[in-house]
Amino acid sequence: MSRRYFAACTLGLEEVLQNELVALGATDCEPGRGGVRFAGEPHIGMAACLWLRSAIRVQEEITSDEVREESHLYELVRAVRWERFIGCDDTLAVDVALRDSFLSHSRYAAQLVKDAIVDRFRDREGRRPSVDTASPVLPVFVHLAQDRATLYVDLAGESLHKRGYHDVQVKSPLNESIAAGLLLASDWDRRSVLCDPMCGSATFLIEAAWLAGDRAPGLRRRFAFERWQDHDAAAWRALVDDAKARAVRGASAIPPLEGADRHGGAIAIARRSVRAASVDRHVRLVESDVAQWVPGHAPRFCVVNPPYGERIGEGEDLVESWRALGDFFRRWPGLVAWVLSGNPELTRHLRLSTSRKLPVRNGPIDCRFLRYTIDADREPGAPPAKKKLPGS
Repeated sequence: MSRRYFAACTLGLEEVLQNELVALGATDCEPGRGGVRFAGEPHIGMAACLWLRSAIRVQEEITSDEVREESHLYELVRAVRWERFIGCDDTLAVDVALRDSFLSHSRYAAQLVKDAIVDRFRDREGRRPSVDTASPVLPVFVHLAQDRATLYVDLAGESLHKRGYHDVQVKSPLNESIAAGLLLASDWDRRSVLCDPMCGSATFLIEAAWLAGDRAPGLRRRFAFERWQDHDAAAWRALVDDAKARAVRGASAIPPLEGADRHGGAIAIARRSVRAASVDRHVRLVESDVAQWVPGHAPRFCVVNPPYGERIGEGEDLVESWRALGDFFRRWPGLVAWVLSGNPELTRHLRLSTSRKLPVRNGPIDCRFLRYTIDADREPGAPPAKKKLPGS
């Protein structure tokens, strides 16, 4: 029987997420602000957790109806067959989002929803599940907008961006789901040499390796739905076995991926993350400033998240790093470079014209993902030609 779902993503990646869902076999995809509604059989929800790269959350819609007062909400929640998911010895947590609702406090609304769930168990079993806000077996989400309440269960539990390869983050980290979504939004063909000259903890490079190698981003983690009463273990095992086989076949197709960063601490973290992601045979990392770095392979594509003054980098040093980045691009004829920028004043220091702009949110920062192309007639590795002065 087909079920309704909602997959959430960062603002700006909705179209990318929709394309991923269509490729998985989801139906009735409806993109909206910050996510995509879709439908599919129960295995689609599991497959979405396993395979979606740009999503941060996958929720199954349980019920939806008009509610105009507290008693309406209580009865709507209480009527749900929560025993389908958990037993009395399990745990739950409730999160509520309000928009123009008759209730004005989300914590009170969450308490009301929790009471309705546990009261159903207490009346039926004489016992009730407990609350665990850190790692619940059943994460429940309620959306109250005007006079309508929609109840969801979160299939993944923890955010889907947590792939399991970053045990430590550098300053100004790039969320794994955002990095993967930007790669999917770019025109990288997954076979050309790709580099990141300011790689930080190597998130772009690791996500690129998994994308090129057809490795499911959720292959090395566990999900909340695996502990539910109605979990189809056989169907899930078949999905995982297929994903493992695809990763083995795809490993040989990963092109050279190279990264550099001037901070030794960042490179140390990047190397640890690359090993944890099992892509150290495909990713080459070097401690080097962008101005001095020469990749081992002539790059055809570049993706980079330079510092833009919000967290790291200040003053003239920040400006010079952007100038050096622009010089690096110009050394490689035919290069296609994608730059994530959260400061439009800094992009002019690249001294290049952009051919495409994608608005996207990186945490609290409104950014643009910018595409630049380099003149293919330039001599490989050569510094940019100096402009002639008038009269020279």
